Amino acid sequence: MLRAVQQGPAVVVCSTCRLSAEQRENEHGQRGGALLAEVLRAVQQADPALATVEVQEMACLFACQRHCTVHVRAPGRIGYVLGGFAPVEEEARAILEYAVLHADSAEGVVPYGAWPQGVKGHFITRTPPEGFVCS
Repeated sequence: MLRAVQQGPAVVVCSTCRLSAEQRENEHGQRGGALLAEVLRAVQQADPALATVEVQEMACLFACQRHCTVHVRAPGRIGYVLGGFAPVEEEARAILEYAVLHADSAEGVVPYGAWPQGVKGHFITRTPPEGFVCS
């Protein structure tokens, strides 16, 4: 069930997420999460500064109440699950910009004022790194 991936800063995309609250997939049968992963990679190709965070995919993050869900994580840092995105460039860029700030932070805490506008209101939960809990 587990599959090894490169360790380090990553945005893990739920590849089976719905396209939107109303629609499961697009007219070509593609799920929203799979489309979001494609857009994230395209944004990285256009802006190498955002390629310091790996885009990884996994089936179902179990956050089905929100479509296009991602898990932002990095070793030794608090992780965050965010959802309710659309698979479009603007939202993918905001996710990646936040993930880079997250990876560059000491514990995974990015000051609210530094958050890209596109991630505000999308946070679902935070997860402590192994061996720690948050105060």
